[in-house]
Amino acid sequence: MRQNTFKKKIKKGNSARVGGKNLFTLIEEKLNMTGLLGDGVPVQFVPPFLYVALLALIYIWSNHSAESMVRKIEILQREVEDVRADVTTLEAEYMLSSKQSEVAKKIAPFGIEEINEPPIKVKQKK
Repeated sequence: MRQNTFKKKIKKGNSARVGGKNLFTLIEEKLNMTGLLGDGVPVQFVPPFLYVALLALIYIWSNHSAESMVRKIEILQREVEDVRADVTTLEAEYMLSSKQSEVAKKIAPFGIEEINEPPIKVKQKK
C-alpha cells in the first residue's frame, strides 16, 4: 500500500512555537479536531466548503452594501425635504412680492405712483 503524501510532517525548528509546542498543535489540541475528522481533512469536502464560504462572503458583502445604500438614501431624503421646504418658502415670498400692491409699496420711494384709473384706448383714424 502506498504512503499518504497529502499530509506532510511538521518540520522542527518552526518559528511559530509557543512554550515548546507549535501554535497549530495547541489549536488542534484545544479544538479536538481529530475526534471529528480523524487523521486529516477529507479532500472531497474542501471544494464544497470553499463554495459555501464564498457564498457566505458574497452574502455578507451584499448585505453590507445594501445597508450602506439605505443609509445614503435616508440622508438624501432628509436633504430633499429640507430643499423642498426652502423652495416652498421662496415661492411663497415671490408670490407675495409680485402682487401689485407690494410692487407699488416698493417703488413708492422712487416717486412712481400707482395709477388708479384704467388706461385709455387711443384710436387712430385712417
